[in-house]
Amino acid sequence: MKDKVLLAIDVGNTNLTFGIFKGEAIVGTFRMTTKMPRTSDEFGIWILDLLEARGVRKEQVEDVIIASVVPGIMHSLNSGIIKYLDKTPIIVGAGIKTGLKINMANPKELGADRVVDAVGGLELYGGPVMVIDFGTATTYDLVLEDGTFVCGITSPGIRISANALWNEAAKLPEIGIEKPSSILAKDTVTSMQAGLVYGCIGQTEYIIKKVREEAGLSEMKVVATGGLGRIIAGETDMIDVYDPDLTLRGLQIIYRKQKG
Repeated sequence: MKDKVLLAIDVGNTNLTFGIFKGEAIVGTFRMTTKMPRTSDEFGIWILDLLEARGVRKEQVEDVIIASVVPGIMHSLNSGIIKYLDKTPIIVGAGIKTGLKINMANPKELGADRVVDAVGGLELYGGPVMVIDFGTATTYDLVLEDGTFVCGITSPGIRISANALWNEAAKLPEIGIEKPSSILAKDTVTSMQAGLVYGCIGQTEYIIKKVREEAGLSEMKVVATGGLGRIIAGETDMIDVYDPDLTLRGLQIIYRKQKG
């Protein structure tokens, strides 16, 4: 890979997800866990190693853009990128061009990940669009065709709900999150899986229905992303598109807006 690339980084509560862009195309991705403390040197060296494993030298990295909901790691991450990639990252936040008009009581409270998802959903799929991100939290964000961010709904993510079950109920085991073959569960594990997955499907469908009803948007598109979104998106016809790279693609779009 000889051409210049953009490194896009989504810093979530569970993982840091890295996307390597060559032009408009994602040509590689990799992840790190967020919760492990790292120094700037560790970040810098590991990012270099992971890039090289995908055939990218540091001289090819033209720019870095970051959206983060974890302030505590940003100093080390920024410092590592500056020190080892010789780039000062663009951070999604106040002053960044997004094209959105955030119609919220306090726009500064809106997480960078939700801004990026909204931009990606609108630019790639058109509006009005609801973007659902099945991450640590499950978020539902509505954006109109003119870029107005109308509302955001937040609920516990599937994994948070699962952790609550086995941490708060002494006899319930830790389980894998997957859809059982039937909701008519016959044992503890499938009982928990049925409650988690079918419960999330039901919540998703009801929230989509209520937003369409109250906003008067019967033609609203619905786009899903996030690690566990694939499970839910495949089980309901109310989600139009599942795009696992939506956040990274939203970061690339925002980067392009900064460059005019």
